Amino acid sequence: MSFASETKNELARVMPEKKCCMLAEIAGFMRIAGSIRLAGGGKFKIAMTTPNPAVARHYKTLIKNYFSIDTSVEMGQGSSLKRGNAYILSIGPESLSEQILRETGILIVKEGMNVISDGIYDALIKTKCCRKSYLRGAFLGGGTVNNPEKEYHFEISAGTENLAKDLRRLLNSFTDINAKTIERRNGYGVYLKSGEQVRDAIGIMGASGQFFKFDEIMMMKELKSQTCRINNLDNANIDKSVRAAEKQIMSINKIKESRGLDFLPAKLKEAAEVRLENPDVGIEELGKLISPPLSKSGINNRLRRIEEIAKEL
Repeated sequence: MSFASETKNELARVMPEKKCCMLAEIAGFMRIAGSIRLAGGGKFKIAMTTPNPAVARHYKTLIKNYFSIDTSVEMGQGSSLKRGNAYILSIGPESLSEQILRETGILIVKEGMNVISDGIYDALIKTKCCRKSYLRGAFLGGGTVNNPEKEYHFEISAGTENLAKDLRRLLNSFTDINAKTIERRNGYGVYLKSGEQVRDAIGIMGASGQFFKFDEIMMMKELKSQTCRINNLDNANIDKSVRAAEKQIMSINKIKESRGLDFLPAKLKEAAEVRLENPDVGIEELGKLISPPLSKSGINNRLRRIEEIAKEL
């Protein structure tokens, strides 16, 4: 099972306690996963489609708890042939479909006529708990989240640009969330790419188990990344030390062949001989072999002076 499916299954077990949150979640799901069909006589039929059976059961229960109606559920073809079968929840005129559309802010009256709105009804998301519920509904209706072991990506599909802007504003109403929109072939997407933001969005919607799972994977990836950076840094330092030692030995040999090491002052001669005897030793350890022992800067200064003398020769 994919990480997205596991997340949706966990969210489908979250049942809002407040009536306002129930309505907000139903509205979010209906806005993304629903479609409206004419049933004759100016009446409407609502059809909500989901490929996830747990999500279908959840909204059948939630709608019954809030509106006191039984929603019919049947199997049908998903919106894409690749998706296979889907569960279709239907609400007809006999079940007060028009009233439900009005309460969810989908059907509004404009200039005396019924109009299907394409944004989020602000009255549904006045409180933080209702915003969380609406977001959960929208994600269950048309959201996805990638496996964090592969990449960080959270996205909710939106049919119109206006809805995408409203969803982005909804997400960004939460602290440290900075959602963006993108135009897709079949509409728009509202997405997050930051690992921390994707994790927080999962937590905001109420999937605490998936939140901690995501967080653990993210920490392990960061630990591996830090280990890799440290190893690369260590290797770079080793390479640097090897190149420096080779340069020092070349300078010492040049002086030895040209003038002999006795040409050097006693302290520089001692440093030169110790370096020749210990070509693979780091600067700090090399300083400890001098009598009396020298600090790292002390042995560096002597070797630097030897290189300057070699250049002069």
